[in-house]
Amino acid sequence: MASRLLRAVVLGPPGSGKGTVCQRIAESFGLQHLSSGHFLRENIRAKSEVGVLAKQYLEQGLLVPDHVITCVMMMELEKKQSQHWLLDGFPRTLVQAEALDRICEVDLVISLNIPFETLKDRLGARWIHPASGRVYNMEFNPPHVHGIDDITGEPLIQREDDKPDAVAARLRKYKDAAKPVIELYKNRGVLHSFSGTETNKIWPYVYSLVSSKIRPVHSKEAN
Repeated sequence: MASRLLRAVVLGPPGSGKGTVCQRIAESFGLQHLSSGHFLRENIRAKSEVGVLAKQYLEQGLLVPDHVITCVMMMELEKKQSQHWLLDGFPRTLVQAEALDRICEVDLVISLNIPFETLKDRLGARWIHPASGRVYNMEFNPPHVHGIDDITGEPLIQREDDKPDAVAARLRKYKDAAKPVIELYKNRGVLHSFSGTETNKIWPYVYSLVSSKIRPVHSKEAN
């Protein structure tokens, strides 16, 4: 088992359970969970230069461009050079993957392959707390009070691009952007793909894979 720092990435379309898998890996193996969405929200709240720029795109219903996301993530990774980490939501495009290459070598890439119908159902039932990014699923992870965030008591919203009409286009856009990233890591021999419809059934295989790279901080397959 390598003693050097582990650099891992989890790839997956919206609704794939990527955030849940990342959280479980982070808790089980003591990795820093670095979410591009989280850092973007932090920058927007702090009104940093990139945060102000990102907000302008989001308010127009546009995707935040590569160079803005890359800038946010590079700043965060600079602070984490002495830690094991796990990237969630980055890199999403080949340009982002190439930027990541310039500062480190990725050891492990986990790709979640979830059927389209499952993703469509999950996204249709998904509601979020905008300020924190907390995600609820009305079928298997509902809030205690319908439409209300458990922690703050603030209202939940359904994103426009989680609504049925927008989901197919959103998933297609993800697939087009992710394909060259997946090919890149596949050709390097660091890509491991997991297919299924339930995160709890995929998780033991992910746990086993990560265990071969780094020792768990908990001896059992948590969660």
